[in-house]
Amino acid sequence: MLSSVRNLFKIPDLRGKILFTLLIIAIYRIGAFIPAPGIDLDAVQELKRQAEAGAGVVGFLQLFSGGALTQFAVFALGIMPYITASIIMQILTVVIPKLEEWQKMGAVGQRKITQWTRYLAVAIAMLQSTGLAFLFHNGGGGLLGGGGNATGLDVLPNFTPFRVIIVVMTLTAGTALLMWLGELISQRGIGNGMSLLIFASVVSSFPGAGAQLNAEKGTTFLVALLALAVVLLVAIVFIEQGQRRIPVQFAKRVVGRRMYGGQNTYIPLKVNQSGVIPIIFASSVLYLPLLVTQVLPPDGWGASVQRWVDANLVQPDSIFYVVTYGLLIVGFAYFYTAIAFDPAQQAENIRKQGGFIPGIRPGPQTERYLAKILSRITLPGALFIAFIALLPSLLLAFADVQNFPFAGTSILIAVGVALETMKQIDSQLMMRNYEGFLS
Repeated sequence: MLSSVRNLFKIPDLRGKILFTLLIIAIYRIGAFIPAPGIDLDAVQELKRQAEAGAGVVGFLQLFSGGALTQFAVFALGIMPYITASIIMQILTVVIPKLEEWQKMGAVGQRKITQWTRYLAVAIAMLQSTGLAFLFHNGGGGLLGGGGNATGLDVLPNFTPFRVIIVVMTLTAGTALLMWLGELISQRGIGNGMSLLIFASVVSSFPGAGAQLNAEKGTTFLVALLALAVVLLVAIVFIEQGQRRIPVQFAKRVVGRRMYGGQNTYIPLKVNQSGVIPIIFASSVLYLPLLVTQVLPPDGWGASVQRWVDANLVQPDSIFYVVTYGLLIVGFAYFYTAIAFDPAQQAENIRKQGGFIPGIRPGPQTERYLAKILSRITLPGALFIAFIALLPSLLLAFADVQNFPFAGTSILIAVGVALETMKQIDSQLMMRNYEGFLS
């Protein structure tokens, strides 16, 4: 390990990429603490003290913003609007022929899809920032539960249309800047820029949350939960690396004077094909009603709707929240897997290349076989990520642990991004005849 770290900094261009990536991450973390204009900083600090970080779906967004959400910082929205836009565009690619045509055009089509993803991300950021402006003007009641201005705080005083527009434009510009920073990392740094920004947000919450848990529950309890986190870490790595390999054989064929085929390969079907995307999309769906309720009338039927949403979609120990969140994750896992891996297209590609799965006829039988295998291995993967996402709710219900970042979605994201980044670093080292981390 130490020799691999030394090798990283022996290579000038790789060293430059790593330092550039760290610089961008540092800029991102600084922006997470710069408040938006017109914010009452005293009210923000009081709200942070009252807020239960990691509670419910808003805690998930707080995790993705690296603490910038309750700071009402420039980067309060984090990279979530871009992630949501990317998922929506992937879904629309299946139903809109023009997008499907762009996808098949290669690099040119991908640039067009990326451009429209940015436009959609900006639109989502504007909607979310408007909802956040109303939410924080109401004292962040939705963050703490209870509906309305439950805290008695007004984080956004002088609530005029001009002030709201300034805040919305600031938060939207922060999201646009984050998209640019992420793309800079992908182009000039190491790893996937968007994923590394999320990784930085997740990891940044570990020290503070661990210290808070130690103060509230004691060292023994903290050590026990850290042991649980290690077990989860091993399980996540096992599931993330797990795959079902479908053998494929290619018949020999002669083209001109050359012979092709006669080789054996396999199709790797991952147990968790969709990664953390179902959790992100399920959280976005649950977050939408919370934003909508902030613009409802503060009394009468509006107050009743706010109370119901706060009790059932914000509180992580609510039975309705647990069941709805879990079902959404499992459903989106199947849905996204069906989009990411099309058995019909895969079967057609195998047939065109003169390949076949041993014991299975090419064409429709191969398609049905792949669909059956995919459905079988998706179920344990979907149930696993649903369990990981709901683990903080279980800890809250049975151990009264309000904030434990070392379990649940945070560790799933951290492990996934770390593995992918290490693979990229390994490939860079091996290209230059150095031994990598994963060798």
